[in-house]
Amino acid sequence: MTAEMVGQQRAALVTGGSRGIGFAIAEALLRQGAAVAITGRDDTALRRAADALGTLGNLRVIRADVRDATEAAGAVDEAAKAFHGLQVLVNNAGVGRFADVGDMTIDAWQQVIDTNLSGVFYCCHAAIPHLRQAGGGWIINISSLAGKNAFTGGAAYCASKAGLNAFSEALMQEVRHDNIRVSYIMPGSVSTGFGGRGAAGQADWKLAPGDVAQVVTDLLAHPARSLPSRVELRPSRPPRK
Repeated sequence: MTAEMVGQQRAALVTGGSRGIGFAIAEALLRQGAAVAITGRDDTALRRAADALGTLGNLRVIRADVRDATEAAGAVDEAAKAFHGLQVLVNNAGVGRFADVGDMTIDAWQQVIDTNLSGVFYCCHAAIPHLRQAGGGWIINISSLAGKNAFTGGAAYCASKAGLNAFSEALMQEVRHDNIRVSYIMPGSVSTGFGGRGAAGQADWKLAPGDVAQVVTDLLAHPARSLPSRVELRPSRPPRK
């Protein structure tokens, strides 16, 4: 399968697709011929994404908060209905709240866990029947190297991504015989300004959102007989310590 054929005849839902990594993934899929739905919570960001991506192909914009099980399921069902099926789910929506455990608020903890972990469960739970009906497909979860490399101030975020990794491993085994392939991508530092940790585009040594998007399209083009179930992605030349 050539790169140009990766997205053809596929319908995809990308959560958190209005900016950053999710935006880059949606753009890459649209350019390769997929019908793409994106979700987000920020109306302004969604409008900007719609303006930027709408000319590239069949795009649907859905306002939804994946922390809410009903909204997450509604977004999946809306995408499947709009595109007469669903073959790809990219769980990208995520938040970062960074503080030592003793200083972190309960609300901040719940935002991180509910978005980065529970939200993925809600979307997968809703999407699996559609993927089975389509005869198979892909679930790709955007995790982080923080899921294996803990750091001070990142207890909530690291725990959410470690949980996402374990969730992905178990789900992969559950649905593989339904012809549903599950993979998770663990990027290192990405230049997006995520979690308020530096402005987007300011660090040339960091990964670009498009680097993660390329991994997604490469996975979709992978031969059906094999499964790259986990991809670790690092900057090639980070600063010397």
